[in-house]
Amino acid sequence: MAYVGITGASSGLGAELAKAYAANEHHVYLLGRNEDRLLIIQREIQDAGGQADVIVCDVTEPSSVNEGIQQMEQLDVLINNAGIGIFGPVVELDSPDITQMLNTNVKGTIYMTQAALPLLEENGGRVLNIISTAGLRGKVNESVYCASKFAQRGFTESLQKEYENTNIQFTAVYMGGMNTPFWEQSDHVENPSKMKNPADVAAAIFESDDGREEIYIDK
Repeated sequence: MAYVGITGASSGLGAELAKAYAANEHHVYLLGRNEDRLLIIQREIQDAGGQADVIVCDVTEPSSVNEGIQQMEQLDVLINNAGIGIFGPVVELDSPDITQMLNTNVKGTIYMTQAALPLLEENGGRVLNIISTAGLRGKVNESVYCASKFAQRGFTESLQKEYENTNIQFTAVYMGGMNTPFWEQSDHVENPSKMKNPADVAAAIFESDDGREEIYIDK
């Protein structure tokens, strides 16, 4: 049994990843800011016979990240899934929008990885960074979101080289849009219901999680 920490686990892909790993007899740490939603996911996992702990954590705050990691008795897999997207023409994005995306998508991934490395080193763990196809190519009205995802990609690829002779592995995960609450506050996507089911994407990620450097889910 592996111990798996998943950020942004209260909904969408994060919640589905938690259910997928728990269903395969892994102990899951559910990390996020919304305790009520995390508790709902925890109950669903436990009702299905799985094991899950709730850890309230804000990935944009180093002190909160460190406190969250300290609550883990063991960590074998870290999945940096927490992310936010604010879309529109670049001239319409204001400073708080830009800061929020960079803090969550880039700094959050960095802070979590830094804090988790000592635990991961104990048993030879791995890190999966959920990047999306926005880290592969630019997209209209997604300039800063893509910039943040390109940064995640560069961070991941750099750590693959930095740790290539160690017992820690880093995986970049690329997939297209999904029908999740990610789009609730945006009209950037006209009909999210036509997008992939996050449960299917989570299952595909789980099946491919073997330490490889890249996972592509229908680019």
